[in-house]
Amino acid sequence: NSSESHNCAKSILTSDRLQIVVTLSEFFNETWETANCANCLKNSSEGLSNSTVEFLDLFNKSLTCFEHNLQGQTIYMSPNNYTEVCKNCNETYKMLNDLYNNLQRMNRQGGESGHSVHLCIDVEDAMNITRKLWSRTFNCSVPCSDTVPVIAVSSFILFLPVVFYLSSFLHSKQKKRILILPKRIQSNASLVNIQEKYS
Repeated sequence: NSSESHNCAKSILTSDRLQIVVTLSEFFNETWETANCANCLKNSSEGLSNSTVEFLDLFNKSLTCFEHNLQGQTIYMSPNNYTEVCKNCNETYKMLNDLYNNLQRMNRQGGESGHSVHLCIDVEDAMNITRKLWSRTFNCSVPCSDTVPVIAVSSFILFLPVVFYLSSFLHSKQKKRILILPKRIQSNASLVNIQEKYS
């Protein structure tokens, strides 16, 4: 126990030239911190948090659903054979994805573990595996529900300049050109008339 006999602990830990015990201890502590392992545990670190247990249970259900709907086919077959997987496992995958997003949101606010920023590596890796299987391997994609509004708004914005220039052309006043004769020409014409009278 290092608290009771610091000198004894120091001599045991640093007895060899490589200090292998200290090096391994630092490595495992750093790995634990980098992987955010504490974020999968309860505050007192007495076991997995309820949300982690729920996530892992749903993750296992998703993998079981994938395997069950493959119907004995290998994973690397052509994408058209996976329509059953996409159709039958859509609800399970959606629940898992929603739970993961909720866990991320909760974790930013402190969550069950009392730690923040990232979820633990087990949860993140499980979700990455599931998303990769769902999108790349099975080629399942959820159609975007925002497509129609985006196209409608884009068309409206592109049509605005046409409307502007057309309305500007139709509502502008077309001025007729009126020729105004200069005064000098009028005076010359009157002189010609006077000359014609007297001649």
